[in-house]
Amino acid sequence: MASRFLVDIEPLRRFPQYRRLWFGYALRQFGAQLTTVTVVFQIYTITHSNLAVGLISAAQVGPGIIAPLFGGAIADAIDRRKVLMFTAIAIGCSTTLLAVNAIGNHPALWVLYVMSAFTWGMNGIDGPTRQAAQMTLVDRESIVAANALRQLLSQTSSVAGPSIAGLLIAVFYSAHSAHNHLDVVYWIDVATTLWALQTVFRLQPLPPQGGGRKFGFASIAEGFTFLKGRRVIQACFITDINATLLGLPTALFPYMAYHHFHGGSKTYGLLMSAPGLGAFSGSIVSGWTARVKYQGRAVMVAVAIWGVAIALFGIVSSLVLAIALLAVAGVADVASATLRNSIIQTETPDALRGRLSSLQSASVQTGKLGNAEAGLVAALSTPQISIISGGLGCILGVAIIAKLIPSYANYQLKNARAEETTMGGTKPPG
Repeated sequence: MASRFLVDIEPLRRFPQYRRLWFGYALRQFGAQLTTVTVVFQIYTITHSNLAVGLISAAQVGPGIIAPLFGGAIADAIDRRKVLMFTAIAIGCSTTLLAVNAIGNHPALWVLYVMSAFTWGMNGIDGPTRQAAQMTLVDRESIVAANALRQLLSQTSSVAGPSIAGLLIAVFYSAHSAHNHLDVVYWIDVATTLWALQTVFRLQPLPPQGGGRKFGFASIAEGFTFLKGRRVIQACFITDINATLLGLPTALFPYMAYHHFHGGSKTYGLLMSAPGLGAFSGSIVSGWTARVKYQGRAVMVAVAIWGVAIALFGIVSSLVLAIALLAVAGVADVASATLRNSIIQTETPDALRGRLSSLQSASVQTGKLGNAEAGLVAALSTPQISIISGGLGCILGVAIIAKLIPSYANYQLKNARAEETTMGGTKPPG
């Protein structure tokens, strides 16, 4: 009975190429989390401003929206393996500059914003390309399981990354020391990027089905044209934007760690890793997601739970209870993400997967403005008011989506239209 709820690892057994790509990015995503946490910490220690921390997301949004639109069209035009190799090299160079900037006691603030924005743009190309490639490497029946495994990988890094980043920051940084070595954390990320690069290099070529679509604005427009009128896919995007735009207060975690819970870098690491810990736990027992009858309805329930947990996080004064609430939010988030991604990937033919994945990535990046929103509301009121109002707004948003798009609540994956793609009968490359 328990096996019905555990994550299904069958795609790793059946599809060697999928397995290689999955394991190849295990360390890469861990390293990316180290850098994300360290950048936020550096900005806060330099400025001591919640708004300045929130603005890191604002700096990332532009590249995070524009880059995927072009990256998705590229991924549907040429060998996706080559795209992944290019983004790995570019991200490695960016992180190297962050490491060099961190050497010494006077890092330049603008480097943190510029390199973070650049890396976010590269991630906007890398993520959709990798997602499209992974879904091509499995058959139709394995899509939900493959998405659950992808979420498991992401959430494992979300747990280990912030926790270890908090530990590394505590070891290599001291506000009272003349010798800080945060560059070590960035160098670790550079090493994980090199690991991912060599793994991708060893893959077989991954051209789009049918030879691909010539890159250009017409190709980008095809993605939007496909999206038009497909209310269920639109609802997936809107639901995610709602959750992240209104209920993503991680920009306020440094303040909460130092001032609300009267801790330090270790407390910050705990707060950053708590959602990932919950999501990791949710990923381990994600086998149930393949048996959900109404996937859209389940997504909305999960997002509502996320909103409740975030709102309560802004109220409680106990660190233990706060971590538990963030963990609950993480469980809800991974359930929502697994089901949303499965809906989108099932409804999209392979020839358009890169572009639809890029539109999904762009919608996610739009939601990242939630950190800027949280910082701005905190500056105008208090951090607690910002967190609570964001969580409540997230719940209200779900209610509005359910009212305006009833087809989303009634959507069933098993009734989804079968496309003539690799999933329809062509054996994925092994």
